[in-house]
Amino acid sequence: MQTLSLNAFFNECGAEILKAVRAPEYILPTLILPVAFYALFAFAMPNSGTSGARYLLATYGVFAVMGPAIFGFGVGVANERDRGWLKIKRASPAPAISYIGAKIMVTLIFASLALIPIYLLAGFRAQIVLARSDWFLLFGLHMLSVLPFILIGLTLGFSFGSNGAVAVSNIVFLGMAALGGLWLPAFLFPAPLQKFAATLPSYQLAEIALAIVGASSQTGAERIPLQNLNIVAIMTIILAGLAIWAWRRQRD
Repeated sequence: MQTLSLNAFFNECGAEILKAVRAPEYILPTLILPVAFYALFAFAMPNSGTSGARYLLATYGVFAVMGPAIFGFGVGVANERDRGWLKIKRASPAPAISYIGAKIMVTLIFASLALIPIYLLAGFRAQIVLARSDWFLLFGLHMLSVLPFILIGLTLGFSFGSNGAVAVSNIVFLGMAALGGLWLPAFLFPAPLQKFAATLPSYQLAEIALAIVGASSQTGAERIPLQNLNIVAIMTIILAGLAIWAWRRQRD
């Protein structure tokens, strides 16, 4: 049984990678847009400077991992539902965890491929200097940031058809990026929008990343702000409940 599970997992991973490579409309936005936006706002915009590039390193890292998670699960699962693949997979002897596990693994691969060019630009072009431990901590945070967005993608994929999932995923992706303070600092927003931003996982994750790189706007921010970390944990639990509810609902 264990051999069957491992074989199913690796086969699923291979299929997911092949499917992604054959879909340039998926690869190009998730891999190119984050680093292109980072280069534009960190270097091309006037008065950005090293401090601006450091700030955007934290926030655009979160932005970079959102795409593979939301679209990979939201649009991917919805397409497979519409084509009847999920019914076939439920009838197969392969465990369901291999299907979800393979999608998570491929999402992490593409998230890392989206992050690395941003890190290289930040370190070599913007000359951002961080301790080696902080680089690893920041990378670890950005990679773990995929989890709440994967759960959002699963909820969308189980709740909408393929066409609806594309539209809603775009709205959620862009909305959470803009309103979560990933493009512009949230403290520039009007007070009601600042309060709304605090309800988004993108904002909370960005605040943790900003504290790691030493660019947080919070006075006396900890290296890992526990309050933001606790809020993300609570949000993740709630999102997991929504994903499970959406999964059970589409099975009925």
